[in-house]
Amino acid sequence: MPLELYLDLHSQPCRAVFIFAKITKIPFEYKSVDLSAGEQFGEEFGKVSILRKVPVLKDGDFILTESIAILQYLAAKHRTPDHWYPADLVKRARVDEYLSWQHAGLRAHGSRVFWFRGVLPVVTGTPVPKEKMDSALEDLNMSLKTFEEKFLQDNPFIIGEKISLADLVAIVEIMQPVGTGLDVFEGRPALSAWRDKVKKEIGEEVFDEAHKVVMNVDVLPQTFEKKGIPEFLKLRIMKMFN
Repeated sequence: MPLELYLDLHSQPCRAVFIFAKITKIPFEYKSVDLSAGEQFGEEFGKVSILRKVPVLKDGDFILTESIAILQYLAAKHRTPDHWYPADLVKRARVDEYLSWQHAGLRAHGSRVFWFRGVLPVVTGTPVPKEKMDSALEDLNMSLKTFEEKFLQDNPFIIGEKISLADLVAIVEIMQPVGTGLDVFEGRPALSAWRDKVKKEIGEEVFDEAHKVVMNVDVLPQTFEKKGIPEFLKLRIMKMFN
């Protein structure tokens, strides 16, 4: 049986897994899970993962959740080029350091801005209060500053001269608020140069394919109008940010 990846490319971790499998030529079957329709809470997906989150990897009878674990599993099983997850202890530690920080650092704040700018106004019918938006943007700017000064520094990539899983996970997170029309690269030449290098290493075609959905987040109102927002999902979303 081919490897199965359960994904929704609105999700940053899903994009990281999708891109990695694509560019390392790992064969897989794409299993779409429409988060906007609440499919993750459906009976069928519940048989795959009781966590009700994507991405999920299914390799035969083996099921794995959590994007970082999935990326590391794919790198090890398919013996992808060493630079992605280096055998060198220090370089691997640097990758792990970033992957450990990014959950509560960059991911948390980029996601909040994405939801505040691109999703909540559609769900509630009203814009997010200015003080909440300003606070979210301030947190995101601080995370980007930390990313540049602590993790990127003056290097082409996070661990030095070559791209790694750390860069891949970072770029999908940073692109999330960009999808709402917020240019986080403006006034950040080092961050912009790093983005260009990462995009070149990934390949523009795969990069754009992975980000096509999130870069068109302005169509969410039409999507929700067409499909409708399940009431239980609307309540869950509103509860997350009250």
